[in-house]
Amino acid sequence: MAYGSSSSKSMTHKRGKYRPLTEAQKKKLKKHSEHHSKKHMEMMKRDMRYGMGFDCAHKKAMKKVGK
Repeated sequence: MAYGSSSSKSMTHKRGKYRPLTEAQKKKLKKHSEHHSKKHMEMMKRDMRYGMGFDCAHKKAMKKVGK
């Protein structure tokens, strides 16, 4: 792999199949929403519906939209 190439697996996320949120995910997101903006929460919900885990979705939302 050439220096500076962007084909690193750790940096890319494949978009999974759309799945509705489970009841457990909804409950956790509701509690989490007390501390975060609507924009942050919408981004997390969207990412989690496509298979991303809670922690990863949170980190991504913090980086993109903040609190």
